[in-house]
Amino acid sequence: MEMLREGALLVDVRERDEIAAAAFGVEEVLVLPLSEAEGHLEELPRDRPIIWACRSGRRSRQIGEALWPQGFDRAVNLEGGIIAWARAGLPVKAGGEGESERSARAPAPGR
Repeated sequence: MEMLREGALLVDVRERDEIAAAAFGVEEVLVLPLSEAEGHLEELPRDRPIIWACRSGRRSRQIGEALWPQGFDRAVNLEGGIIAWARAGLPVKAGGEGESERSARAPAPGR
């Protein structure tokens, strides 16, 4: 939480159905499902630290390791993911994307 207070961005790489079940209850979250990440990497800030997050820490570690050589060297992995986050008593909210979340995604067809 200290990194978030100091301006880091939490990037949730879980799939949208997972986020619909439980979301990080923090002020700012960038929703970037791993399956959609390739086309949206330009939306990631390079001027501030990133905290990669997923359910257990495995997928977030995967994207963090892949992007480290591309200049995302101020990024860290949230070990244990949202599971460890919730167990630590940190804020989790139920259901969907809230006001504090923004998505890195193209508009749905027809919009």
